[in-house]
Amino acid sequence: MRKVWVCLVALSMVFTILSFGEAASKKGYVGISMPTKSSERWIKDGGTMKEILEKRGYQVDLQYAEDDIPTQKAQIENMVVKGAKVLVIAAIDGSTLSATLDAAAKSGVKVISYDRLLVNTKAVSYYATFDNRKVGQLQAQSLVDGLKKFKGKGPYNVELFAGSPDDTNSFYFYSGAMDILKPLMDKGTIVVPSKQIAQDKIGTLRWDGAVAQARMDAILAANYTDGKTLHGVLSPYDGLSRGILSALISFGCVPGNNFEKLPIVTGQDAEAASIKLIIAGQQYSTILKDTRDLAKVASDMVDAVLKGTKPQINDTKTYNNNVKIVPSYLLAPYVVTIDNYQKLVMDSGYLKPDDIDIK
Repeated sequence: MRKVWVCLVALSMVFTILSFGEAASKKGYVGISMPTKSSERWIKDGGTMKEILEKRGYQVDLQYAEDDIPTQKAQIENMVVKGAKVLVIAAIDGSTLSATLDAAAKSGVKVISYDRLLVNTKAVSYYATFDNRKVGQLQAQSLVDGLKKFKGKGPYNVELFAGSPDDTNSFYFYSGAMDILKPLMDKGTIVVPSKQIAQDKIGTLRWDGAVAQARMDAILAANYTDGKTLHGVLSPYDGLSRGILSALISFGCVPGNNFEKLPIVTGQDAEAASIKLIIAGQQYSTILKDTRDLAKVASDMVDAVLKGTKPQINDTKTYNNNVKIVPSYLLAPYVVTIDNYQKLVMDSGYLKPDDIDIK
């Protein structure tokens, strides 16, 4: 009898799982395509969306392409073949998926661009992101604030880094930063000794920290071996910031003592490793873009689309993907420094004490 009972329980569990899967499939199959697991933020983005949508009864296929464009294309095409009704895509290169997305749209699939704008296609229905120009403005302003606080009256020697040329966000970050920095450069308050200022000169392919470190090494060797002091570095992402800081420290810039010897270095994404560096007095600032909020917005968009209603949007002017203005929802970013990391990053639950080794 015990064996019969165990078998019945097992069968009951199987039928429950099958019934849920069937219900989820009927409610909607959603494909989520993320660029890579090499950045902790994408793991959080994808995992949070999957959790939210599954709790709402949707079947979710979450895939990571590990920064390989053909892999991302193949994953998206496979999601369409398996019957995805909505695709949420954070592209590796937003300009490479047009044909794939156009074909998906012909099959009735709705496409939501996530954080990075998908360009050159009509297939994009909505865009969930942060105010990316504002991100650049905040990064540059935090750099200026740090320079004024720790480096005297100026003029300040500053070097500039930009994000990956194939990521549309890089252009918004750069434009926002130049809103703040160019007037100061024109006045001579900020000087770029390397003269590497244009975005095509300072971009960092695939947001690779090792590439940023190598470029920082080269800049230091070419421009700062004669006793010239580097006061600050505009870095658009924490992974680049850590590479830049490694180069600076290897060059002889000493951390600690209120940035007396170490340049002011910015960042983005409030990654745990960089919050540790902020606490240690090495990285000056980062930008918090709460991915939990973004994942919620994108999930709400999916829910609305599959229910046949219109998602909430708050911007219909900013994001032109070369074919159309994409209706968007923009969230607010925040500057994080030693003065407010506890409130913004820790107390909010974005990171936990174990993430930064606080016991």
